[in-house]
Amino acid sequence: MLDFNRVKNILVSPKSEWQTIGAESATTQSLYTGYVIPLALIRPVCSFIGLSLIGVSWFGGHFRVPIASGIAHAVLDFALTLVAVYVLALVIDALAPTFGGQKDQTQALKVSVYSSTAAWLAGVFYLVPALSILGLLGLYSLYLLYLGLPVLMKAPQDKALGYTAVVVIAAIIIFVVVGAVASVVVPHPGLNIGISG
Repeated sequence: MLDFNRVKNILVSPKSEWQTIGAESATTQSLYTGYVIPLALIRPVCSFIGLSLIGVSWFGGHFRVPIASGIAHAVLDFALTLVAVYVLALVIDALAPTFGGQKDQTQALKVSVYSSTAAWLAGVFYLVPALSILGLLGLYSLYLLYLGLPVLMKAPQDKALGYTAVVVIAAIIIFVVVGAVASVVVPHPGLNIGISG
């Protein structure tokens, strides 16, 4: 069950929340079932509803992504997001000693999971395709990452910016690869738009 207080606290008072998170015990299963899965569903579900059910009005026409393409893309997006969170945690853990931190796979997974909160919540804007640009509010996750790395990975504060920058570069690479895989397996639904009347 999703802890709504955790969601609120990581967004509103992240400095103190990272301290709380750092002291908690967790498992991969508890993090995924209690936090990742419910939040990672937001963007694919909202995107499916927005593009396949609501549709987009554009240049005098109304366009919808075919239902089957929308479902396939949403399922693949969700599955690859689950994988990407874990891969990012592996990167965070592997880089920790480089930035004076301590390796700890569970703490690294917590950083990957909880720092993604803002990005996942911003997925709600895909419900109305015209508002999807507001998904950029999810960039707040970068700040959460910056605050969480030194606390959970025990990296010195003076190395936090460099650590964050390298992890962000790694995350971009991971998500580009994930996007490429997704587009090969299931072409983006926007490329297969049908006109509805």
